[in-house]
Amino acid sequence: MALNPELLSLLACPVCRGDVEPVDNETGLECAACGLVYPVRDAIPIMLPEEAVRKEDWERGQRKKSR
Repeated sequence: MALNPELLSLLACPVCRGDVEPVDNETGLECAACGLVYPVRDAIPIMLPEEAVRKEDWERGQRKKSR
């Protein structure tokens, strides 16, 4: 299921308030300013700083933040 374009236009990074863009077939939302990716689960963006993954880790396949 594709993310709603209206929803995407309203979302911002909770850390820096920067724009977020879909990555990896909309499985994540990347904030280029922070270098963070927020996961999308069941078409729901998880916009919590504690759930964000560094872009480098996301690209290596680490989709969940290690605790």
